[in-house]
Amino acid sequence: MALLARVLKSMERIAPQSLAEQAWDNVGLLVEAPYPRTRVAATTPQRVFLTIDFTSAVVDEALNDPSVGVIIAYHPPIFRGFKRLQLKDTKQRMVLQCAAKGISVYSPHTSCDSCEDGVNDWLLKGFGDAGTSRVYVPAENPPAGHEKSGKGRIFTFHKPQPVQQVIDQIKSHLGMKHVRAAIHPSHASNDRLISTVGVWAGSGSEMMNHKADLFLTGELGHHDVLEALEQNSTVVLCEHSNTERGYLSDTLKPKLEELLANDGGEQVEVI
Repeated sequence: MALLARVLKSMERIAPQSLAEQAWDNVGLLVEAPYPRTRVAATTPQRVFLTIDFTSAVVDEALNDPSVGVIIAYHPPIFRGFKRLQLKDTKQRMVLQCAAKGISVYSPHTSCDSCEDGVNDWLLKGFGDAGTSRVYVPAENPPAGHEKSGKGRIFTFHKPQPVQQVIDQIKSHLGMKHVRAAIHPSHASNDRLISTVGVWAGSGSEMMNHKADLFLTGELGHHDVLEALEQNSTVVLCEHSNTERGYLSDTLKPKLEELLANDGGEQVEVI
């Protein structure tokens, strides 16, 4: 079986496309190389390149490695339709380069957010077994193996925690020295402890329709933050990709490696 077909099959098991935000997102196979790269040598495994963003640096690195046959870019490199394909446009040029050099491009994006053991579940791992979680908006007719999938997560501590302790756990899990926090005065004074944490990877504006003592996300609009404070909540912003990047190495990479290693095909490296 060709490398691309193996990757598509594995990614559908990890993060089914039916879980994506179909109304606005663009997930799945976005670039299918018409003449896929072949193996460099019998002793050299083909490679799958994982990245958060599809940038010129990523494309250059993949092009310079003849073993790379597929790029998995978490954020879709093609979001709106192209009326033409020209080299003067940066994004179009990168897409053309990949297609011309035999590299296909796949994007899971919001299907990875909503699936079980996806990005939002990874964000909660920083709290360990200190509580339980549930989905904010359960998926309708979820696929087999993803019965607990859906948009966002809310974590409930077994024992309420001081806000600074919760923030320290977030920073430790994400490997960040600093985060942006709008702390409600009642939490800052420890008059109220944090019992619930709402989690929404990337941009969390939709999470504002729900309730939590503390909202954890990548980015929010100014007025969303003010509204959260008015609703007696604290907001912790970690910047968009910081809430997603660690998932690739901690969860997606080992899952994809395991599936590819056991599908009966030739050896594949995930980098």
